[in-house]
Amino acid sequence: MAATTLTDEPFKLAIPEDDLQLLRKKLDLVCLPDEINGAGWDYGVPLTDVKRLVAHWKDKFDWRKAEAKINELPMFTRDIEVEGFGILNIHYVHHRSDVDNAIPLLFVHGWPGHFLEVRKILPLLTATSPDHPSFHVVAPSLPGFGFSSSVKKMGFKGPQYAEVLNRLMISLGYSEYVYQGGDWGHILGLHAVTHHGHKHIKAWHSNMPLPAGPPSPVKNPLIALSTLLSKFTKEGRAKWQIAQKFVQQGSGYSEVQSTKPQTLAYALTDSPVGLLAWIYEKLVSWSDKYSWADDEVLEWVSIYWFSRAGPGAAGRIYYEMDSGGTGNAFDGCVWQSVPLGISYFPGEVDQLPKSWSHMLGKVVFEGEHEKGGHFAAHEVPDALVGDLRKMYGKGGPAYGAVPGKDGYSPAVLLVPRPTPAS
Repeated sequence: MAATTLTDEPFKLAIPEDDLQLLRKKLDLVCLPDEINGAGWDYGVPLTDVKRLVAHWKDKFDWRKAEAKINELPMFTRDIEVEGFGILNIHYVHHRSDVDNAIPLLFVHGWPGHFLEVRKILPLLTATSPDHPSFHVVAPSLPGFGFSSSVKKMGFKGPQYAEVLNRLMISLGYSEYVYQGGDWGHILGLHAVTHHGHKHIKAWHSNMPLPAGPPSPVKNPLIALSTLLSKFTKEGRAKWQIAQKFVQQGSGYSEVQSTKPQTLAYALTDSPVGLLAWIYEKLVSWSDKYSWADDEVLEWVSIYWFSRAGPGAAGRIYYEMDSGGTGNAFDGCVWQSVPLGISYFPGEVDQLPKSWSHMLGKVVFEGEHEKGGHFAAHEVPDALVGDLRKMYGKGGPAYGAVPGKDGYSPAVLLVPRPTPAS
């Protein structure tokens, strides 16, 4: 019978100096390609961007400063045993609110994200106020990402990821909780709700409402009809154009990682510049005109470079979830009546009709925004947290979803001081 350990270990990031020196040496020896004149971003990341970032990484970026900042987060590791796959050591951020009855929330990242996506929303979610709910937040590094160990056996799919996530929450004392995710965090959320919904996951929220496929005229006749009609509206045509452009011009990374992740891993593991270009392209093209500072980009990429399992391990999730390109990452997911909230951001790469969200689950909340992209927690943290507060706050459709946990701190009663007798 699979189990979890009963203790967690505090985690502090401390990259060996030898690893820093090796990175600098590799950056010193970089060989860069030429490029087509005037190509801009059409062929991929422009050479001028990479030259600037490489020089900054080598001569100006202070990893030790970034490392110290990361270590301000309450980080831990814990062993989680998964049926058929042995024990995985999982790294996670765990920040408890000062509100005793705060709502336990599991935040799950995707690729090319990692656990640091939670950093900006963490103080907002755990804030104490009588005016909005507060959350106890758990943000793990998925197996093979960040500072979690990787899986060494084939066949680690949605049910296994869901098992890891659920067992982590239970081991921390949260047998009932809510869930938030985008990218792979969204897809794994579907698996988690399918396997652990109702009993453990009481409600969930996604900022990338991607279903398994288009609606069926037989199974989803009303949604299929609304989809057909949406193609004749200005907004509908715009969404279809964005979706088609992404499939045609922006999904090559997924095809590679879904079929031959090991071949790609050699380049990402040996070349920090190759890794930088591979991830930087997604940071820029998937965000909504977000102004990425060089230090910000390099900290993000450095998490992959210094990751426990190496830069190439994270891409294997595509292969396993897609069965080497022969399957579907959504296989096994079943529509559930667990309350679902959706946030729509204009810069999201998968722009689909809103009606499709209802194929995912019981939609009880929808928030639409004028700004923000794929990395919503990082780009527009206030907007994402605002939707969560509306969804779980008093009067919201998921208020009290976790029994006995409304997330509110008691209002402080201010008693006026007695006026001294004259």
